[in-house]
Amino acid sequence: MGLKHKKAVIFDLDGTLVDSMWMWKSIDVEYLDRYGYDCPEDLQKSIEGMSFSETAAYFKERFELPDSLEKIKAAWTEMSIEKYRNEVPLKPGVRDFLDRTAGLGMKAGIATSNGRAMVDAVLDSLGIRRYFQVVATACEVAAGKPAPDIYLNVAGRLGVSPEECLVFEDIPAGIQAGKRAGMTVFAVEDEFSRHMREEKAALADYYINDYYEMLDYLKEA
Repeated sequence: MGLKHKKAVIFDLDGTLVDSMWMWKSIDVEYLDRYGYDCPEDLQKSIEGMSFSETAAYFKERFELPDSLEKIKAAWTEMSIEKYRNEVPLKPGVRDFLDRTAGLGMKAGIATSNGRAMVDAVLDSLGIRRYFQVVATACEVAAGKPAPDIYLNVAGRLGVSPEECLVFEDIPAGIQAGKRAGMTVFAVEDEFSRHMREEKAALADYYINDYYEMLDYLKEA
């Protein structure tokens, strides 16, 4: 598989490291209901890959919300943190895989479209902060996924070249971002994006159902 010369692993967060995509649909429904809107069927696809700030701007324009962007983001943060702390688990095999890559001397980073407060809640509640040398949010770069900016940002801060990175993503926009950054991309199975499995598999270099499969890949490398 050609993993021998890889020096870093970079992960998206929602749906990739943690099983949390169900939560965002719930939050969208609850939030829009406050303003008398039903949640449109095309909403999740429309905001795929957007940064937290870009998503807030999209909501404000599409639904003509009276609140400021900061107030919209603050509401989402408040709604999500409790769920992140109490209801969101790691994806199967993640901790074993992180232990293994750390043991091999590989660096690790997170590249997420989420806000920093939410990322911190996840890292602390699940006790995985120690594995990651770099945590970046899309609000810190010029453009969200599928632009490669955030992955190039994380690689640069880790001190590795794009060719030395493995990326793990659960949605097409994220997979495209990793590929455009020149990295090797693994698509990760997630219930929320199961209907996009063929698209994900076509875009990525590899497809895994869980991280236990990665332990086998590392044995072969």
